Amino acid sequence: CIDSKGTLHQFGSHWRAENCLDCSCGKDGMSCCSSYATPVDFDEEKCESIFDKQTCSYKVVEKADHTKECPVFTWVG
Repeated sequence: CIDSKGTLHQFGSHWRAENCLDCSCGKDGMSCCSSYATPVDFDEEKCESIFDKQTCSYKVVEKADHTKECPVFTWVG
């Protein structure tokens, strides 16, 4: 399999792409899916979600104080 950057991957291999997708290569081709869950049910007036590209994860924090995390009731991923 050849990924979007032109890198060759062997059959049976797995890797995480720069855009936080988990990919695998099989004899039927290459498949990728998101490696993270997205917060969808939280207080959007008080809080905001911030995506961290280093950890491939979201953090939901208060808009006024990013050191305070907000509860999330539903994640989709």
